[in-house]
Amino acid sequence: MLSEKEKQKINAELAHAVTKQSVAIDALNIVQRHHGWVSDESLTDVAQMLDMTPDELDAVATFYSFIFRKPVGRHVILVCDSISCWVMGHNPLLVNLNKNLGIQFGETTSDKRFTLLPISCLGACDRAPAMMVDEDLYGPVTPEMIEEILRKYV
Repeated sequence: MLSEKEKQKINAELAHAVTKQSVAIDALNIVQRHHGWVSDESLTDVAQMLDMTPDELDAVATFYSFIFRKPVGRHVILVCDSISCWVMGHNPLLVNLNKNLGIQFGETTSDKRFTLLPISCLGACDRAPAMMVDEDLYGPVTPEMIEEILRKYV
Protein backbone atom coordinates (compact mmCIF):
# COMPACT_ATOMS: atom_id res chain seq x y z
CA MET A 1 0.00 0.00 0.00
CA LEU A 2 1.31 3.43 -0.92
CA SER A 3 1.85 6.00 1.80
CA GLU A 4 0.24 9.41 1.58
CA LYS A 5 3.68 10.91 0.94
CA GLU A 6 4.24 8.57 -2.01
CA LYS A 7 0.80 9.37 -3.42
CA GLN A 8 1.48 13.11 -3.08
CA LYS A 9 4.79 12.82 -4.91
CA ILE A 10 3.25 10.75 -7.70
CA ASN A 11 0.37 13.21 -8.00
CA ALA A 12 2.90 16.06 -8.25
CA GLU A 13 4.51 14.24 -11.19
CA LEU A 14 1.09 13.64 -12.75
CA ALA A 15 0.32 17.36 -12.60
CA HIS A 16 3.08 17.98 -15.17
CA ALA A 17 2.50 14.92 -17.35
CA VAL A 18 0.98 14.77 -20.81
CA THR A 19 -0.36 11.27 -20.07
CA LYS A 20 -0.59 9.34 -16.83
CA GLN A 21 1.42 6.47 -18.29
CA SER A 22 4.36 8.78 -19.02
CA VAL A 23 4.93 9.00 -15.26
CA ALA A 24 5.48 5.25 -14.89
CA ILE A 25 9.24 5.26 -14.29
CA ASP A 26 9.12 8.35 -12.07
CA ALA A 27 6.34 6.80 -9.97
CA LEU A 28 8.22 3.51 -9.62
CA ASN A 29 11.33 5.44 -8.58
CA ILE A 30 9.33 7.28 -5.92
CA VAL A 31 8.17 3.97 -4.44
CA GLN A 32 11.66 2.50 -4.65
CA ARG A 33 13.21 5.49 -2.86
CA HIS A 34 10.82 4.90 0.05
CA HIS A 35 11.09 1.10 0.26
CA GLY A 36 14.29 0.14 -1.54
CA TRP A 37 12.33 -1.92 -4.09
CA VAL A 38 8.88 -2.18 -5.70
CA SER A 39 6.61 -4.86 -4.21
CA ASP A 40 3.69 -6.41 -6.07
CA GLU A 41 1.29 -4.49 -3.83
CA SER A 42 2.98 -1.15 -4.51
CA LEU A 43 3.10 -1.87 -8.22
CA THR A 44 -0.63 -2.60 -8.25
CA ASP A 45 -1.38 0.66 -6.41
CA VAL A 46 0.81 2.69 -8.79
CA ALA A 47 -0.76 0.99 -11.82
CA GLN A 48 -4.19 2.01 -10.58
CA MET A 49 -3.05 5.64 -10.18
CA LEU A 50 -1.68 5.62 -13.74
CA ASP A 51 -4.68 3.92 -15.37
CA MET A 52 -2.52 0.93 -16.28
CA THR A 53 -2.87 -2.76 -15.56
CA PRO A 54 -0.34 -4.26 -13.15
CA ASP A 55 1.02 -6.34 -16.05
CA GLU A 56 1.59 -3.24 -18.18
CA LEU A 57 3.43 -1.49 -15.37
CA ASP A 58 5.40 -4.63 -14.51
CA ALA A 59 6.59 -4.76 -18.13
CA VAL A 60 8.00 -1.24 -17.66
CA ALA A 61 9.52 -2.12 -14.28
CA THR A 62 11.22 -5.30 -15.45
CA PHE A 63 12.56 -3.67 -18.62
CA TYR A 64 14.19 -0.81 -16.73
CA SER A 65 17.40 -2.05 -15.04
CA PHE A 66 17.27 0.42 -12.17
CA ILE A 67 13.88 -0.69 -10.83
CA PHE A 68 14.17 -3.56 -8.37
CA ARG A 69 11.23 -5.97 -8.15
CA LYS A 70 12.58 -7.91 -5.18
CA PRO A 71 14.34 -6.78 -2.01
CA VAL A 72 17.95 -5.69 -2.43
CA GLY A 73 20.75 -4.84 -0.05
CA ARG A 74 21.40 -1.35 1.31
CA HIS A 75 23.84 -0.86 -1.57
CA VAL A 76 23.40 -2.20 -5.10
CA ILE A 77 26.49 -2.97 -7.14
CA LEU A 78 25.92 -3.01 -10.89
CA VAL A 79 28.73 -4.55 -12.92
CA CYS A 80 28.75 -3.73 -16.61
CA ASP A 81 29.01 -6.83 -18.76
CA SER A 82 29.02 -5.12 -22.15
CA ILE A 83 31.55 -6.20 -24.76
CA SER A 84 33.77 -3.21 -23.95
CA CYS A 85 33.91 -4.01 -20.25
CA TRP A 86 34.29 -7.72 -20.93
CA VAL A 87 37.30 -7.11 -23.20
CA MET A 88 38.87 -4.67 -20.74
CA GLY A 89 38.75 -6.94 -17.68
CA HIS A 90 35.20 -7.70 -16.56
CA ASN A 91 36.00 -11.28 -15.49
CA PRO A 92 38.88 -10.54 -13.05
CA LEU A 93 36.78 -7.72 -11.59
CA LEU A 94 33.81 -10.03 -11.10
CA VAL A 95 35.94 -12.81 -9.59
CA ASN A 96 37.31 -10.34 -7.04
CA LEU A 97 33.82 -9.03 -6.21
CA ASN A 98 32.54 -12.60 -5.78
CA LYS A 99 35.45 -13.38 -3.45
CA ASN A 100 35.14 -10.19 -1.39
CA LEU A 101 31.37 -10.33 -1.05
CA GLY A 102 30.88 -14.10 -0.96
CA ILE A 103 27.98 -13.84 -3.44
CA GLN A 104 27.24 -14.29 -7.14
CA PHE A 105 25.14 -12.17 -9.52
CA GLY A 106 21.57 -11.82 -8.28
CA GLU A 107 22.46 -12.47 -4.64
CA THR A 108 22.59 -10.30 -1.53
CA THR A 109 25.17 -10.57 1.23
CA SER A 110 23.95 -12.20 4.45
CA ASP A 111 24.23 -8.87 6.28
CA LYS A 112 21.98 -7.27 3.60
CA ARG A 113 24.72 -4.74 2.87
CA PHE A 114 25.25 -5.46 -0.85
CA THR A 115 23.35 -6.89 -3.80
CA LEU A 116 25.40 -7.76 -6.90
CA LEU A 117 23.74 -7.41 -10.30
CA PRO A 118 24.86 -7.44 -13.92
CA ILE A 119 23.91 -4.61 -16.23
CA SER A 120 24.23 -4.62 -20.00
CA CYS A 121 25.65 -1.10 -20.23
CA LEU A 122 26.55 1.75 -17.91
CA GLY A 123 27.44 4.09 -20.76
CA ALA A 124 31.03 4.26 -19.61
CA CYS A 125 32.86 2.37 -22.35
CA ASP A 126 35.66 4.92 -22.19
CA ARG A 127 36.22 3.84 -18.58
CA ALA A 128 35.90 0.07 -18.96
CA PRO A 129 35.63 -2.06 -16.99
CA ALA A 130 33.02 -0.09 -15.11
CA MET A 131 30.75 -0.68 -12.16
CA MET A 132 28.29 1.39 -10.21
CA VAL A 133 27.56 1.33 -6.49
CA ASP A 134 24.25 3.01 -5.81
CA GLU A 135 24.64 6.19 -7.90
CA ASP A 136 28.45 6.26 -7.90
CA LEU A 137 30.14 5.25 -11.15
CA TYR A 138 33.63 3.71 -11.04
CA GLY A 139 35.92 3.00 -13.93
CA PRO A 140 38.25 1.82 -15.05
CA VAL A 141 38.15 -0.55 -12.09
CA THR A 142 40.90 -3.02 -11.34
CA PRO A 143 40.46 -6.00 -9.02
CA GLU A 144 42.88 -4.33 -6.61
CA MET A 145 40.48 -1.38 -6.17
CA ILE A 146 37.50 -3.47 -5.01
CA GLU A 147 38.22 -3.57 -1.27
CA GLU A 148 38.79 0.19 -1.10
CA ILE A 149 35.58 0.89 -3.02
CA LEU A 150 33.51 -1.44 -0.84
CA ARG A 151 34.79 0.16 2.38
CA LYS A 152 33.03 3.41 1.41
CA TYR A 153 29.62 1.76 1.78
CA VAL A 154 28.87 0.86 5.40
